[in-house]
Amino acid sequence: MSERSSAPGSLALVEALVNTLDIETGADSLDTVEARARLGISEAELERARELRESLRAVLLAHAGHPPHRRVTPLGELLARAPLLVSVDARDGSATLAPADDGPLLSRVAAAVAEALVAGTWTRLKACEAATCHWAFYDRSPAGRGRWCSMQVCGARAKMRRYRAKQT
Repeated sequence: MSERSSAPGSLALVEALVNTLDIETGADSLDTVEARARLGISEAELERARELRESLRAVLLAHAGHPPHRRVTPLGELLARAPLLVSVDARDGSATLAPADDGPLLSRVAAAVAEALVAGTWTRLKACEAATCHWAFYDRSPAGRGRWCSMQVCGARAKMRRYRAKQT
């Protein structure tokens, strides 16, 4: 949907998960074995992954200054269930937060969110404001005020609607 480059670092996982659902067409790539394999999701984790995806989407909409797209489980409640470990490098004392187990998607997402918080990039991951889109994108604009996943598609549609509304 977007011509933008992927989010940096582990935020790319969050972006990829949110973008598994095309709201406009209803196509959910998590219905395919290939997409689940790319994200490391088993069939048994599918419903939890969808719940996590929509909770993430609500937060990304909030990052863009918009209300949730629908009622969802608060992301904080979901992430509180994620087992994470802090590891400290004995040589230089650097610390990292990592999933306690590489398998669960929830733990990998929690670690990605924590890493992005520390890096100051978390709030730059947003959801497109177009109601028929809500695609996740990383806002690289200098002021951090990006609104659409694509200026050529969602941005152009919004501007055309505004223009037509002024003409009537």
